[in-house]
Amino acid sequence: MGLRTKFNLVMLVAFLVGWALAGVLAYELSFSNARRQVLSEAAIMSGQATALSEFTVKEIAPLLVGQFNQRFLPQSVPAWVAQTNFRTLQAKFPDYSYRTVVENPTNPADLPSDWQAELIRTLKQKPELKELVSERDTPTGRILSIARPIIITNPACLQCHSTPAAAPATMVDLYGPNNGFGWKLNEVIGAQIVSVPMSVPFDAARQTFTQLMIGLGVVFAVMMVLLNLLLHFVIIKPVRVISAQAVAVSMGNMEAPELVVGTRDEIGSLAESFNRMRRSLANAMKMLNE
Repeated sequence: MGLRTKFNLVMLVAFLVGWALAGVLAYELSFSNARRQVLSEAAIMSGQATALSEFTVKEIAPLLVGQFNQRFLPQSVPAWVAQTNFRTLQAKFPDYSYRTVVENPTNPADLPSDWQAELIRTLKQKPELKELVSERDTPTGRILSIARPIIITNPACLQCHSTPAAAPATMVDLYGPNNGFGWKLNEVIGAQIVSVPMSVPFDAARQTFTQLMIGLGVVFAVMMVLLNLLLHFVIIKPVRVISAQAVAVSMGNMEAPELVVGTRDEIGSLAESFNRMRRSLANAMKMLNE
């Protein structure tokens, strides 16, 4: 096995090990950043929903309270306002969604689906959780969801949700006396759930990862070509010349010209040493012949 082959094998093994380690690190960084991007989008949506709810409580609901004796206006309900706003957004971005789901809602439209009900049960079992992050596969791709518990902390909420008798008659007339009652103070009754698609940032991360790995492969190929050229002209070619000269001398050709030393590196030092050895051998042979 020649020097060039050994060199290339060692470099190939070193590259494959480094390429694999770089791939693991790049994969982890790319997809971690993509997931953080998805979480950031979900946090922004959740913050916007909270802002809409607080605006409704402080600015809209007080203006509509006086009409409750005539009719119940859902525009006074923070969750209704937030969900209606996000339905407009969802028309343009169907994979993004926001829902306020309750196990026993006043409006049946706020009933949770199976996977949402599972999130609510988890939040109930772990009241210390401020939010619960989950992922699920859908026909359009993987979706990340952030669920935050809905907890009754304001006693005023129980005016509408304790018993049908205590609730506004117009609300009971609109939604009926069977749903949305029996809520208790400091109880987790549901969850605010924001869902964001993971496909776009993860596709971008996958593309970045692929380009990086291809780039590393190209860099290695260029580096191998340059190193092989360096190996050939700096080491292999001079060594072959020295080897050919050594063969000639060993065959008794003392008239062969001395090696030209053009460098001051180890190969040049080897050539100078060979020249001295050749001169010494030539002098020794003359002395013997005399």
